[in-house]
Amino acid sequence: MGNQEEQSLKEEKRVEKRVAEEAERLAGEQERKKAYLAREQAIEEAQKEKGTRRSEKRVIEEVEQSVREQARREAYLAQEKATAEAQEAKKLKAKKIPPE
Repeated sequence: MGNQEEQSLKEEKRVEKRVAEEAERLAGEQERKKAYLAREQAIEEAQKEKGTRRSEKRVIEEVEQSVREQARREAYLAQEKATAEAQEAKKLKAKKIPPE
């Protein structure tokens, strides 16, 4: 029975070792999965932040474009008004000066 007990002890140690290795493997797998998910979350957050910055930049550019267009329209209208006033002044001047 000594031999059988010895084999039984060896088998028990092998089983314990296998269980410990399996637990270690699972713990390592969990750590890798946790690290992977953390990386994925960081990437997702970075992309979300980039999208927000792009949206903010686009809004600013649209406002700036609108301001430029408004200034251009106002300048055009002012020029048209000045031209019309100049033509009106010429007409009035032409009426007042009799031909010689």
